[in-house]
Amino acid sequence: MGVVHLEKEHETKLKRTLTLVPLLVIGLAYMDPLVVFDTYGIVAQLTEGHVATAYLFTIAALLLTAYSYGRMVQAFPKAGSAYTYAQKSIHPNVGFAAGWTLLLDYLFLPMVNFAIGMVYLQAAFPQIPAFIWVVLLATAITTINILGIRLTANVTGLFVAFQILVAGIFVFFIVRGLNNGFGTGELLSMMPFYSTSLEMTTIFTGAAILCFSFLGFDAISTLSEETKNPKRTVPLAIILVVLIGGALFVGISYLMQLVYPHYDTFMSAEAASLEIAHYVGGAFLYSLFLAGTMVAVVSSSMSSHASASRLLFAMGRDQTLPKRFFGYLHPKFKTPVFNIVLIGVLSLTAIFGELEIIYSFISFGALIGFTSVNASVIAHYFVRQKQRSLKGIILNLLIPLLGALFCLSLLYSIETNALIIGVSWMVLGLLYFILRRKKFAAT
Repeated sequence: MGVVHLEKEHETKLKRTLTLVPLLVIGLAYMDPLVVFDTYGIVAQLTEGHVATAYLFTIAALLLTAYSYGRMVQAFPKAGSAYTYAQKSIHPNVGFAAGWTLLLDYLFLPMVNFAIGMVYLQAAFPQIPAFIWVVLLATAITTINILGIRLTANVTGLFVAFQILVAGIFVFFIVRGLNNGFGTGELLSMMPFYSTSLEMTTIFTGAAILCFSFLGFDAISTLSEETKNPKRTVPLAIILVVLIGGALFVGISYLMQLVYPHYDTFMSAEAASLEIAHYVGGAFLYSLFLAGTMVAVVSSSMSSHASASRLLFAMGRDQTLPKRFFGYLHPKFKTPVFNIVLIGVLSLTAIFGELEIIYSFISFGALIGFTSVNASVIAHYFVRQKQRSLKGIILNLLIPLLGALFCLSLLYSIETNALIIGVSWMVLGLLYFILRRKKFAAT
């Protein structure tokens, strides 16, 4: 009876409760509206003051990929994201490779958020051991995710609203500063987009860093099975998240460059936004910005935690990973509780992790996943369904091919360290896949 009951629980479907607005909230929370401040100083120095231009290239690349996500959601409105799309449209082995590589992004992003939160909270309360903050964050966020996706959406909605408020106040102080003669002293200028020092190689390198500000649209695709009318709602939410986030990031980076054009004088590139906050708004804006950053850490952690658990659930349900564990749904909450707890435990390693190394994992995994989704559109619509009219060639071949090429160019631009770590993870996945096949062949 226990085995039969467990199998029924495995077959339980995720509950459809999400509409467009909650999807946008989760996507924006995962994306983290304040992430533009976290990366600004590094990319400003790298691109010699052309962060806004780097963002425009990033938006162009990811709009193409967002289109491909929307097309694949219409074909396969299921959990699993790139794993499901590549598995169904190309080959199960390719699906496993895409899903395994995406785990770099999904599993380690919560760890990044906890590590950032630990740094900020330790600075504010140095008398409390740093690991306490990681344990508290992991426990709270794991519990909320277990209780259901709707609760996650509601909580992150409040946090996203606060982040947008902080960003709006920051922009107000920048505009006021420009009107008072700070920086360039002008609101309209081409300097953040183009100057004689602009070099395309550095723009692409900057774009390779900035593309991970947009990971929210990929998170939306993992919630297809919990969304009402997913074939229409999910593609629309994906495009809107990229556009809303892109407009926010370009606008803020444009204004920051105008109010503080001396990008090479930051005391710390990683904390450049704090310097700008104090420069234009004094202690008040400095403190408000710190609060907003902590809220962003929590909301992004909840969204990434939820998305990672759904990817593991999809792989477990298909028996790519052990189904008894990864394909289990809680009978009451209808959430993949084992996966949620596992990610919470893994996130505790933020206590020991180096942010630079974790970012490298995420960089490689995300771009490989994006490339596989673009390839899936070509395989499903152009190759298998033979939609090859003039319109079909444009929609099912040219657009996803451009998206894939953009992603590969960004992958080529990331640091060598990220490539080495990413390839090592793929080799580990290949070894697991070989052992798994031998196990099935022996039974």
